[in-house]
Amino acid sequence: MLKKILSLTSVFCLICSVNLIGQEGYDSYTFTEQDSLRGSLSILRSSYDVRFYDLDLTVDMDSESISGSVGIDFDVLEDLSQIQLDLFENMEIEHVVLFDDQEEIELNVIRKGKAFFLDLPAQRRGAKLTIKVFYKGQPIKAENAPWDGGFSWKKDKMGRPWLGVSCEGIGASLWWPNKDHLTEEPDSMRINIRVDTAYTAVSNGNLRGSKSYDDGTHAFEWFLSYPINNYNVTLNIGHYAHFEDQYVSLDKDTLQCDYYVMDYNIDIAKEHFEQVHGVLESFEYFFDKYPFWEDGYALVETPYLGMEHQSCIAYGNKYMRGYLGGMIPRDMHWDYIIVHETGHEYFGNSISCKDHAEMWIHESFTTYMEALYVEYMYDYPSVERYLDIQRKFIKNKQSIIAPLGVNFDAWKSSDHYYKGAWFLHTLRHHLDSDEQWFGLIKSFYKTFAVSHIETADFIRFAEEYTGQVLEPIIRHYLYKADLPVLAISVKQRGNKKILSYRWEEVEDDFALSVWVKLGEDLHRLRPTTVLQETVLESSKLERLELDLAKSLILERTIE
Repeated sequence: MLKKILSLTSVFCLICSVNLIGQEGYDSYTFTEQDSLRGSLSILRSSYDVRFYDLDLTVDMDSESISGSVGIDFDVLEDLSQIQLDLFENMEIEHVVLFDDQEEIELNVIRKGKAFFLDLPAQRRGAKLTIKVFYKGQPIKAENAPWDGGFSWKKDKMGRPWLGVSCEGIGASLWWPNKDHLTEEPDSMRINIRVDTAYTAVSNGNLRGSKSYDDGTHAFEWFLSYPINNYNVTLNIGHYAHFEDQYVSLDKDTLQCDYYVMDYNIDIAKEHFEQVHGVLESFEYFFDKYPFWEDGYALVETPYLGMEHQSCIAYGNKYMRGYLGGMIPRDMHWDYIIVHETGHEYFGNSISCKDHAEMWIHESFTTYMEALYVEYMYDYPSVERYLDIQRKFIKNKQSIIAPLGVNFDAWKSSDHYYKGAWFLHTLRHHLDSDEQWFGLIKSFYKTFAVSHIETADFIRFAEEYTGQVLEPIIRHYLYKADLPVLAISVKQRGNKKILSYRWEEVEDDFALSVWVKLGEDLHRLRPTTVLQETVLESSKLERLELDLAKSLILERTIE
């Protein structure tokens, strides 16, 4: 036992470091051993890969508790005798067994906060193992779902119990045992939920069937046939009514669409959800078909605003336009939650980041997809009107990319939504044409669909696709807190008007193109950190201005 304790201690020391290379605005944050245990991949996590989760739960709506088991099939990637899993400390682990040659071996469990460790018989690389964790407890309650995460035990408007689960950031291990790291996705998953017969239980993927029991309960068996982020696994329990629809793709394939709503909302839902077809069509046009085709597309009404639960999107926008009635131009009538959370099926669920520090890969692209939806359904000027609403929420207090390896709480700022979307909009107008831009983002998505990426992957791909040096621009917007500053002025020099401009407060190799309005015409400037001067026609000088609807920058007058 002493040898094992020393081994654990050495691992903890190795993983309690924080990567702050280049990021700005995080000096005041402190991180604990628990942050590192959750956010990093020690050898006790990286030495095995989960292939399948089998989640089997009974939910007691009266006592607000759960009990059951999780079967875990995994491959051994490196020789091992111990692994780390995760489950919040308020949840009780009853026992854990290893299935070995039809024999069940009870495993020793070492708990350390939200992590726990299993002693295994020595395993060689290439082994395939199955363990089952039996557990129970009352999961933590969400105080402000979906941002703080947990179980939302609520009442519907008829006063009946209603449950929704959301856990992005805080982690799926608040309610079921798993390797709780973004890079760990099973190839498939079974979710079996047993509940009183008064309720319907809805989860991810396809409903395989239901089974009734003599004790007044019934179970709903759901199955996912694609890899899934742990935080996307969910359950919803309430008095649901179900209706279905089919979306026909641009290449004439048929997607099953299922909707689970409160029984008293079925009529308004049938009308309101008609807009789903336009959302799916627009994203198919810009990127590709809906990525989890065989598992279907679903919206499930929840007692909180929304969450991108894969193939089981949480919907709580109260059948209103925009974001609970606001956040979009007054002449538009689309539902923000439907658009945003469907966008996450592409960025977040299909393309996923490896660390919460790089959550911009999920949120910036998805927020920009809202603007693309507007462009598809309306026109480009409407895109600028929509993005202008978001601009006032940009704070520039810290870099978009946060500390790595500590499961950073990205929701302390909203810049990875709005500033990130504006960064992509700015990059669009830096490139040579919209044709190049739309080709880039479609090719990028299709290349990395259903995989995990890092920021470096986007930089590398964008530079190879465009043939341009883009890393200085991308790194400034993602790793710096402040915006780039364009110093610009027009001065009389003899009988000439001279336009002078240069970038300031940036690295020497920063060179972002911007657009200026000269009279009625738009012109591209290609500033660098070296002062450039251009002689202008005097007839155009009265109306010289930067087109700040195309670039997220600050303007300063050269004295």
